[in-house]
Amino acid sequence: MSEQDRVRVEPTAGPPLLASRLTPAVPPEPVVARPRLLRRLDEGSAGPVTRIAAPAGWGKTTLLASWVRLGGAPPEVEPGAVVPDSGELAAPPESRPVPAWVSVEVGDDGDRLWSYLAAALRAATGSTESGPVPDRSPRPEHLEALAASLAAADRPVLLILDDLHRVADPAALTGLEFLLRHAEQRLRLVIGARAGLHLPLHRLRLAGELTEIGPDELAFTDDEVADLLTAHGAALPAAAVHRLRERTGGWPAALRIAALAVRAQADPERWAGQFGGDQPEIAGYLHEEVLATLDPAEEDLLRRTAVVDTVCADLAEALTGRADAGQALADLAGAGGLLHREDTRPAWYRCEPLLADLLRADLARLPADDLRELHARAADWYAGDGRPADGLRHALAAGRWDLAGDLFVAHWPELTRYDREPVHAPAPVAPPAEVVRADPEVALACAAERVCAGDLPVASGHLGVAAEHAAGLPVPRRDRFLRLVTALEVSVARLADDQAEVRAAAARLLRTRPEGATPTRLPDSAPTSSAPTTGGGAAADDADLRAFTGTALGLVELADGALPAARFVRARAAAREAGRPRTELVGASRAALLLAVRGELRAAEQAARDALGMPPCRGWSGRLDCAYAYLALALVALLRDQPEEAAANLALAGPAFGVADGWGGGAEAGTGEDWLAAAPGEPVAAAVAALCRAQLHRDAGDPAAGQRLLVRAGAALADRPSATELTSLVRAAEAELRAERGDLDAARDLLAGIADDGTDPVLAVTVAKVELLAGDTAAAGRALPAWQAPTATAWPLPVRLDAGLLDAVLAERAGDGRRAGRILEQVLDLAGPQGCRRVFTRAAPPVRDLLAAHLDAGTAHFTLVSDLVRGANTSTARPTAAPRGVLDEPLTERELTILRYLQSILSNVEIASELSLSVNTVKTHVRNIYRKLDATRRREAVRRARELRLI
Repeated sequence: MSEQDRVRVEPTAGPPLLASRLTPAVPPEPVVARPRLLRRLDEGSAGPVTRIAAPAGWGKTTLLASWVRLGGAPPEVEPGAVVPDSGELAAPPESRPVPAWVSVEVGDDGDRLWSYLAAALRAATGSTESGPVPDRSPRPEHLEALAASLAAADRPVLLILDDLHRVADPAALTGLEFLLRHAEQRLRLVIGARAGLHLPLHRLRLAGELTEIGPDELAFTDDEVADLLTAHGAALPAAAVHRLRERTGGWPAALRIAALAVRAQADPERWAGQFGGDQPEIAGYLHEEVLATLDPAEEDLLRRTAVVDTVCADLAEALTGRADAGQALADLAGAGGLLHREDTRPAWYRCEPLLADLLRADLARLPADDLRELHARAADWYAGDGRPADGLRHALAAGRWDLAGDLFVAHWPELTRYDREPVHAPAPVAPPAEVVRADPEVALACAAERVCAGDLPVASGHLGVAAEHAAGLPVPRRDRFLRLVTALEVSVARLADDQAEVRAAAARLLRTRPEGATPTRLPDSAPTSSAPTTGGGAAADDADLRAFTGTALGLVELADGALPAARFVRARAAAREAGRPRTELVGASRAALLLAVRGELRAAEQAARDALGMPPCRGWSGRLDCAYAYLALALVALLRDQPEEAAANLALAGPAFGVADGWGGGAEAGTGEDWLAAAPGEPVAAAVAALCRAQLHRDAGDPAAGQRLLVRAGAALADRPSATELTSLVRAAEAELRAERGDLDAARDLLAGIADDGTDPVLAVTVAKVELLAGDTAAAGRALPAWQAPTATAWPLPVRLDAGLLDAVLAERAGDGRRAGRILEQVLDLAGPQGCRRVFTRAAPPVRDLLAAHLDAGTAHFTLVSDLVRGANTSTARPTAAPRGVLDEPLTERELTILRYLQSILSNVEIASELSLSVNTVKTHVRNIYRKLDATRRREAVRRARELRLI
């Protein structure tokens, strides 16, 4: 018998205790260290209770054993490191609790469980108290003795209970709560379990005493998948690693199975791309370790609801006939962790990808009539709930040709792909020829479903079959039929990136508009409701045409790099007229971003809020649409100089475009370069995100990172013929960053030959900025375009504001302070209504000095200017040219404090009051500050201090 398996007997009478259950087993090799989770356990174990809850195969035991064996998350454990496999446990440092391990087995209720708990706790505390705790509900004296031993321990005891879900008797765990309450914070529980626990978790959660780690955190990241594959000698390209993680949902057991199997494959990359839950290696594990733990009713619920991608309580009830389906879904998501609950109301649930694969494979083996009945129930529910896309797909799968045709005719603008995410679904059986002859719209419905699935060849085939029957239709119906055919041709051409055909088909479609049709109405404020405002008939058909074609053409122009804000605004208004929420969402989200680029911040924010406030668009995920809305809010926040809000919204926008975790944080976050590579079909969004991120890097004192990002953004736009305006914005931002870093020649080279003629206002304004930064006011004045000319109203607002501020600075430099004040007032008139603040608060010192002087001269924007002056003084200082010199006599701490107040508009009396000093003391410090900074007045002292980077 090995040392690990020997039996340990307590000194007093009682059942034997296995030493192997009191020590963490060595996990199967190799085990890749996961520092982020080890740190999470370190943090959680500083509190009373940490729970790791997930289904089988999510690495709970492996993680806990690795953590104990490594003694926590020491700094030397890097991503990709392999956990030591020796049987020796790391000695816990003096600062860490003493670990006590118990592996729970089936049947560990009452005295058996507490025998192991008492033995583990006595070993950890070094107590000589002997004998197990014998009762199912432990006697108070035994619990009090254990609690006293814990309270007297030199260090806290970390009790790790693995597989605690195996305890079925609630009474067996009541003593744990007693120990937690009476061990004087010397007991900390770390629990690994599959399902619900008989512990007061809600009370602990409300008290802030519970740390929870679930499948979302246990799931492997791309980097961890790559490390695991490498450790198994099965390295794959990055794209294949990402695909494998998506297919497995990051499930550790599935990834280990894949890592073991991929080495035997002739084409590992192709095999990894096709990896699914219906493969024998995975199917067997899922059946034995996951489905076998469920009762038949739960398994049947999972299987029947697998006919749809996501399910809510009402839909589950329709599919299963169970009145308690909603509660069953919640239980499977909460206790069992077999379903992932989306953050929506009502709650929607989805299976992990591999489990969904297996359940659908099981469904495919049902009798054909039973499977069609499930699809028919789903189709009826979706149609009744106003979700035509899902309803159409299931109606075709059920052979409900009449319902499919009716859904397509009634909802055709909503039954197209507006994004680049196909709905992965097998092609349904084609309708019989006699059905198509009687109702050709059924063939169009089949084509629309295949367009959504990204199966363009089959969609074109259905269109061809439908066209053969057009001639036999009566005239009114034939006209409608040909219009619908043309609409599908627009969709097919757009998804095939055939821009010429999109424009041609859209023109053909618009020619079917009724005679004398009115243009789209643009209300002053957009209502959030998507209810149709037309009375139906020809007016509604016309609104459909305008919404559909405007959206399609806008997406084509956007993919080409253009900024068609007005087109999306009109398309959104038409979609609202027609009552098409999906189309309206596309228009609102894209319009929000493009309006933000133009500086129309109030309209952009409203459109973004409207888009995010809309429901999930009747079966469409809206993921890309929400990403556009969040990106718009990020740009709005940036222009309003709210960097934290901008970064938060960037992080929310990032996942839709493949941004790595942690990209949206502060200065320590990534540059977002992977995001540019992951969004080839969204060049405008990619470039705007790059602009936002570059400015945040600049604010954080890392302009070089922002510069690199802008270089890549410019390269990504190089092959977009319509991206002239966006390219100028990116190039201008890059040139400005280069100039601010002191590389004036590089900035001039970047702008040379492009902005010389002054026809591009963005680049011309940047040339003026660079020349002013170089000290050549004459060159700056020559380069500055006429920002008050009528044509300048078409410029983006931030560009006009920059130009106006430069004009004011040049006037001040020329000695015309009155003109400078008038210009600054005009700039404030433009900026105020939109809340644009960044151009002031992040501007160069001359602009901040102008603002301070403007307060004394009098302004209609006194409150705004006061806030801007304070904001400019508290904003993160941007990199400046090297200081002109160093102080011969440094400022004292008190002088530095008062110097910071000199940036504000506070008088000496008010500064004295703020610092609880006498006015004479403040005046003495101010005189010393002037002397040391070689200044004669307040504004000069502040400017000198900024040049020396003292403030």
